[in-house]
Amino acid sequence: MEVIATPKGGNVDKMAEKVFMESINILGGLKKLVEYRNLTWLPSLAEAAYVVVLKNEVFRSYGEIAKELGITEQTARNIATADEERVKRYLEGQLDEKPNEHIAGGIAKIAYRKLKEEGRLDEEEVVMAQKEIEVLDIDWAVHVLARIKGLDFPASKEQIGERLQGMVVKGRAIEEILDEIAYPVKSPAELLHKIKEKLS
Repeated sequence: MEVIATPKGGNVDKMAEKVFMESINILGGLKKLVEYRNLTWLPSLAEAAYVVVLKNEVFRSYGEIAKELGITEQTARNIATADEERVKRYLEGQLDEKPNEHIAGGIAKIAYRKLKEEGRLDEEEVVMAQKEIEVLDIDWAVHVLARIKGLDFPASKEQIGERLQGMVVKGRAIEEILDEIAYPVKSPAELLHKIKEKLS
């Protein structure tokens, strides 16, 4: 499902994309995520970016957000109420154990606040972030995540194929890649991992 609305500052998709990219920057950039094999964080960050934008810019309720994104109301609430300071301290290694917070939600909230304070949430430019994605040759992952947004997991080959139909990933038709994957796929992170394995 494509989420397009007109919030205070502009298009929800563009704003969520900016929050998503700023979240990745806070984590040290895509290269850092690749180095530490944390690409599985991307679906959670994308989901959290949408929740934060829908809550703060469009003023949607948790129920509305959950319905729109295909997540539970509790997940939407956990993301929106995550304690940014505790998450920040966790990321900086100041906490001995993982906090009982939605980590991606806290990161997305930090990114959102930073973009708002710097007046960059409403800008049209996400060019530098896009270039970084292209250079790292994982732009396909972002496109896959965008297309499967709202899909219920575990998902079958037919469900995933319907969403990704016509995509080309590193010169290969997605249909060909999906033929080589075991189903059902349990999560967006698992789908990315399986596609990446077939590209190696």
